[in-house]
Amino acid sequence: MSAPAEHVAAVVLAAGEGRRFGSQKLLAPLRDRPLLQHALDAANASALSPIVLVLGADADAIAAGIRSGRERIVRNADHATGQASSLQVGLRSLDKNDAVVVVLGDQPNVTAALLDALVVAQRSSGAPAVVCVQDGRRSPPTLLHRDLWVEVDALRGDTGARDVLARHPDVVVFDVADDLGRLDDVDTQEDRERLLRG
Repeated sequence: MSAPAEHVAAVVLAAGEGRRFGSQKLLAPLRDRPLLQHALDAANASALSPIVLVLGADADAIAAGIRSGRERIVRNADHATGQASSLQVGLRSLDKNDAVVVVLGDQPNVTAALLDALVVAQRSSGAPAVVCVQDGRRSPPTLLHRDLWVEVDALRGDTGARDVLARHPDVVVFDVADDLGRLDDVDTQEDRERLLRG
């Protein structure tokens, strides 16, 4: 068990190259905003503080293409090594937080209400992590208590915190109702088109 987290930050991961999409997906338009803007707006509308946006590939273009809010940008020079390094860069930029909610920049239907609900779930349980599940599938956003950050720092390659979470049976699994958002991410042009139709 971990202590209830008083100060919870957000780290928005947006450093990838978008190879499967065929171009820089984070700037692709979706419902009148760049794809990344949706996740960023949710983080900015939440109670999480600070908001850290991790950029890597096409960092200058992405920074210029989004509408700024409360977030501060950090850059991952090693973004090509995979998601683990971006998560680590984000965590290392935090020094006064008890926990962090990790948000993927390509999840446009995540809401501020969901991000805040993860914090409530951690505070009521003292869990080292809160993991979202929807339609039987686990997916970010994920809350990670500082107690786990050393283990996250040991990750390598294109992996998130899944391996770390598997070692902790006391994580809380948070069932995400549709009114708190959808966890779908955009990896391909077809994913984007499906969300446009939906």
